[in-house]
Amino acid sequence: MAAPTQDTTTSSSSGTAALGGGGTGGLPTPPTFATSAEERLHRKQQLAGAFRIFGRFGFGEGIAGHITVRDPEDPEMFWVNPFGMSFRHIRVSDLIMVDHHGTVRHGNRPVNQAGFVIHSAVHAEHPHIVAAAHAHSVHGKAWSSLGRPLDPITQDACALYENHGVVHEGAGAVVLDPEAGRALARGLTGRKMVFHQNHGIFSVGETVAEAAWWFISTERNCQAQLLAEAAGTPTLVDHANARFTAEQTGTPYAGWFSYQPLWDEVVRTDPDLFD
Repeated sequence: MAAPTQDTTTSSSSGTAALGGGGTGGLPTPPTFATSAEERLHRKQQLAGAFRIFGRFGFGEGIAGHITVRDPEDPEMFWVNPFGMSFRHIRVSDLIMVDHHGTVRHGNRPVNQAGFVIHSAVHAEHPHIVAAAHAHSVHGKAWSSLGRPLDPITQDACALYENHGVVHEGAGAVVLDPEAGRALARGLTGRKMVFHQNHGIFSVGETVAEAAWWFISTERNCQAQLLAEAAGTPTLVDHANARFTAEQTGTPYAGWFSYQPLWDEVVRTDPDLFD
């Protein structure tokens, strides 16, 4: 078993912690690496851990769902889960690397074709996106059928205020048409998450941790709004406060840091993911 790479670098700054754009205030920060090999191992460990966490949350749905991370040395390629493997069983050694033509370049298991179409388009369209996540989670599927963004009804929902949307092209169909993948990629321009109508949540980030957190948080926010609307008419957070909250809790660093407790848990409970 390979030991997990250190996931944090301690910041030397001091003062009040801030998750927005004003510094980390002594909080840990994402690690940096001396070599591409070290960074690749870290990204793969994070990816395997994210699958375990998604499985723990019940996001697995048979063969559906995929998370990808761009390779640090060959950015035209990405690491992804093999087709048909349970999220809860995925280890670092199970991950496969796929190029933008759909050819498996590392590993001996097949890739989910729909996952390839989507993720290859996203990574090609947005060079700054390192990781992307999609799964058929129950509340995300339910909300996606409504064809509208989430409302700012809670502090948590405000994190992606004005930074998510809905893609209507190819609603409900298995995404095998490259143009449908490109439509999803275009919909993510300037956003951290979109709903694909009648399909579910697609989130992205500068790290696996950030992409995974926006997915997890969105799924819970879908659940909260579905419950609230079933009970009555939710009161919205006003625009100024919603935007302020997004500035504080919707940054790449905030997404990365919010995910760290989940990472710490899975490192302790699922050490075999590093095999």
